[in-house]
Amino acid sequence: MQTFVIGLVVLLSTTTIVVALALLEASSAPFDRAFARQQGPHAIVVYDPSKVTDAQLAGQRTGVTAAAGPFGQITLDLTDGGGPGPQGPLTVVGRADPGGSVDRLNLWQGRWPTAPGEVVLNQPEPGADSSGFPPDSSGEVTLGGKRYTVVGRAHSLSQTADAWVSPEQMTALHPTSAQMLYRFTGDVSTKPAVHADLAAVAAGLPAGALIAAQPYLVVKEKVASDIGVYVPFLATFGVLGLIVAVVIVGNVVSGAVVSSFRHIGILKALGFTPRQVVAVYLVMVSVPALIGCVLGTVAGTLAAQPLLSDGFEGLGLDVGINVGVWIWVAGLVGVPALVALAAFVPAVRAHRLSAAEAISAGSSPRAGHGTRIQRRLAGVRLSRAVTLGLGLPFARPGRTVFTVVAVLLGVTTATFATGLADTLTRISTIEDRASGQIGVRPSDGRTRIAPEGQLPPTGPQAATTRTDAQVEQLLRGLPDVARVTPVFKLPVPTIGQTQPLTVNFVRGDYSSMGYQDELTAGRWMTRVDETVVSSELMRERGLKVGGKLTLELGGRRTVLTVIGETMDGAPGPPGMFVDWRVLTDLAPDRAVKPDEVYYQVQLKRGGDVAAYVAAVKAADPAIDAWDTSQLSDFAVTVIGFSSVLSLLLSTVAALGVFNTVVLNVRERRRDLGMLKSIGMTPRQVVTMVLTSMAVVGVAGGVLGIPLGIVAHRYIVPTAADAAQVAIPHSVLEVWQAPTLALMALAGVVIALLGALVPARGAARLTIAEVLHNE
Repeated sequence: MQTFVIGLVVLLSTTTIVVALALLEASSAPFDRAFARQQGPHAIVVYDPSKVTDAQLAGQRTGVTAAAGPFGQITLDLTDGGGPGPQGPLTVVGRADPGGSVDRLNLWQGRWPTAPGEVVLNQPEPGADSSGFPPDSSGEVTLGGKRYTVVGRAHSLSQTADAWVSPEQMTALHPTSAQMLYRFTGDVSTKPAVHADLAAVAAGLPAGALIAAQPYLVVKEKVASDIGVYVPFLATFGVLGLIVAVVIVGNVVSGAVVSSFRHIGILKALGFTPRQVVAVYLVMVSVPALIGCVLGTVAGTLAAQPLLSDGFEGLGLDVGINVGVWIWVAGLVGVPALVALAAFVPAVRAHRLSAAEAISAGSSPRAGHGTRIQRRLAGVRLSRAVTLGLGLPFARPGRTVFTVVAVLLGVTTATFATGLADTLTRISTIEDRASGQIGVRPSDGRTRIAPEGQLPPTGPQAATTRTDAQVEQLLRGLPDVARVTPVFKLPVPTIGQTQPLTVNFVRGDYSSMGYQDELTAGRWMTRVDETVVSSELMRERGLKVGGKLTLELGGRRTVLTVIGETMDGAPGPPGMFVDWRVLTDLAPDRAVKPDEVYYQVQLKRGGDVAAYVAAVKAADPAIDAWDTSQLSDFAVTVIGFSSVLSLLLSTVAALGVFNTVVLNVRERRRDLGMLKSIGMTPRQVVTMVLTSMAVVGVAGGVLGIPLGIVAHRYIVPTAADAAQVAIPHSVLEVWQAPTLALMALAGVVIALLGALVPARGAARLTIAEVLHNE
């Protein structure tokens, strides 16, 4: 039994630790390897060609180890083709080839453009299981009103452009800016350090020559945030698992030593030296620990690999993503070392015992705090079985402390997991209320490639004949509809930014859709010249509430004030919310096609979502509609993962209680025989044993709940920071009296479940059996 408990605890703990460490490493190392392979630029800098010449740019080399450019750059409007993602302005750069000393592009399909009318698009190479991109490099796109043949697809990890043409074509397009790519010799580990290198490069250039600059850390943080959001949760469970392992092993080993005094005495009487006695118990622990850590390391590696693959798929990291060797070392060497350390201290106690002391210890009744407390409890008006049970934990205070800590950690884990599940459910509810219960997208008559979270994959179908306004009118005219908000997502060039910002142009009932519930700072927009920006975009681009943004489209400009930060944006890439009238002012002649618009629909209370979806498809088969009110894949994954680990760690804690009760019963066999001889019934024996562990469960619950709440309040915001998003404070307020009462009961349940089987075993002991053993 003791061997099984040790092996199981170490296996589960090692599995969790390996997964957590693998994801922690994966949050940055794959990007660094891919970035080094592509010789990615530490900074992308855009200059005004009217204020600085190519010769001046080519001559700037202060602190620069490698440079590429200047490349002509222009923003062209994508109106047709190009694969998945929103149509709109694209950054087009003129380059002679995909190689060079900086930003070596991964040309994974087709060839580089050489003739007029040819273009290469920037798209990451699909994973082995992905079918998101066309199987060949053929196709056409419309850029700036001119048709281009797509001759290839390449990927820049640093996102230096959306498309590339030959330098001759760029000259004919009359570029509006010049792009330089730099790798620096100095420190580039922080954004201020990169900006300091940029200041040295720009020194001596005419005023106003530098238009915008972007450090590579912006892209690195974005890549890390996609997988790093899992790390705080997994690391928390890993640490809890490790502590549980140490506590349970310490409890089991110390109990084994104390309950085996006679065995130790016999070993010493037979000639075993004190060191050999210590070695016996270290080996006893090490064998199951080694088996558990080997199996746990393998299981953790197998569990981490799909998370790594799924998390980085489509990010353009064209290098292998695997569990590192050092993680295997941590699992195979570090965990057994911790187990051995936990076992060494109680094993040393066996070193100090003489043979006579060890042999006689089991037959001599112990007097101390336990006996005094039993006498005091005898005067309490409770049944004698209950008072005896209340005093049992004080007979072995050291063992009781270990058991309380095990239950405490089980309750802490359950409390943290419960709060985490409630928080993620609240976030999902807020997102559903903001995005509507139903998503609608008209077909454009072609096979659509579904952006994650937006559209289910659909085959070719006829394009709708309705206009954008007619689609909205149709949706509003169907039964049970309460609100409709059309969203047109468009990348828009922004003054001072190297890449366009994703803008969600909204109209209709957006002010009452529930977006206000997602606010993490500021307020919702009430005027046309105001905007609310998603927290991810705010952090990615260094924006702040109260700041100004100047959008430019079709030669027109408008200045917007950032008056709020929101947890999330509309489905798709993180963006900013802007009133539709801004689009009308910037591009009055632009005709928005219905298939470019995503319609969010909310029904009246009690409305039938399935019936509404069916009504939309019946009214126009060319319009896709689907139910959006469901938990995100991330929420399902984390809730499922935390629930399983909570159950496992609670089971391990119950095993610790089980071990404690077994040892207590073994040590108190004489007492149990005497109690039965004076009339104690089997039911009273069970009551006594369960009462002793109920005290442990109450203590563990009272202490574990605050720790679980603190972990929840710290880990959830940490995970949000890792994802580069902010969350409303309301989603953390999940602790209510019924929930806390349930968590307090969890400690008692863990203790009683662990104690039930050995308690019934104790009740079945006969007086003759006890006397025969004595």
